[in-house]
Amino acid sequence: MPDQLPVTLQNVRDAAARIAGVAHRTPVLRSRTLDRLVGAEVRVKCENYQRVGAFKFRGAYNAVSRLPADQLARGVAAYSSGNHAQAVALAARELGTTAVIVMPEDAPRAKREATAGYGAEIVTYDRYAEDRVAIGQALAAERGLALVPPYEHPHIIAGQGTAALELIQDVGELDALVVPVGGGGLIAGSAVAAGLLPGIRVVGVEPEAGDDTKRSLEAGRRIAVPVPRTIADGQAAEIPGELTFSVNRRLLDGIVLVSDDQIREAMRFAFERMRTVVEPSGASALAALLAHRIDPLPRRIGVVVSGGNIDVRRFAELLDG
Repeated sequence: MPDQLPVTLQNVRDAAARIAGVAHRTPVLRSRTLDRLVGAEVRVKCENYQRVGAFKFRGAYNAVSRLPADQLARGVAAYSSGNHAQAVALAARELGTTAVIVMPEDAPRAKREATAGYGAEIVTYDRYAEDRVAIGQALAAERGLALVPPYEHPHIIAGQGTAALELIQDVGELDALVVPVGGGGLIAGSAVAAGLLPGIRVVGVEPEAGDDTKRSLEAGRRIAVPVPRTIADGQAAEIPGELTFSVNRRLLDGIVLVSDDQIREAMRFAFERMRTVVEPSGASALAALLAHRIDPLPRRIGVVVSGGNIDVRRFAELLDG
């Protein structure tokens, strides 16, 4: 059927069953101060408490665990600025295989060290001059590895959607779901899971410097932007994924933008008032609420904090900036 989505609610449920007992069922936090500042009831899904410190482990494990045994034995490859890198490295280790990860030279140190710590081989590149997809594809072909993309795969999207599925199962009715957007896998999976709640609004959040999905939705086709220069490194996508965009153009109710300063304030709020550490990309959806970017304002809002991978030096530097 031409109108059928590449990922269904059943796919998300199947992914939830596959990762159960391997991925964490992360907590949902509530802050009365946050509710007061936003003017609504807010439920915060804390994927910064997920394994590898981000939602990415959900999709990575769902995808890698489904590889045929002979391919799994040969190993996997991926390209990522950090969180997907760690997720694939850990999934490979959990499943008894090896991983080679293509990472930008300027990837955050904490993410690079963690990826190596999970046993992966790291190959670096210049994100402003080289194409990570081409490098990853060539490397995988040369070594006979299975390439696990960060968002352009149904198993990845379905796995990421399990975070929103858990949130809905845990809190019940929501009027809106607010989710960070990078390549679009998390929000695509979340939007599919949100099909459990008829009438819910699904809103994505991008950094101002990386508004490729917002521009693409407005144009009705994928639009590329220059490599974004933003503190939200996990959202520094140049163009939405073809597969993720095919979902998001049909299921999203809109995209809002936040500045780097607003992201910093959200990180500060999460640390000082909720006692939780959130990386810049992970804080963008929370930033949109605190900056009153969601209009009209729903009564009950679910927000995904997508990750918390940041070292103490960088965290202090950003909050002092």
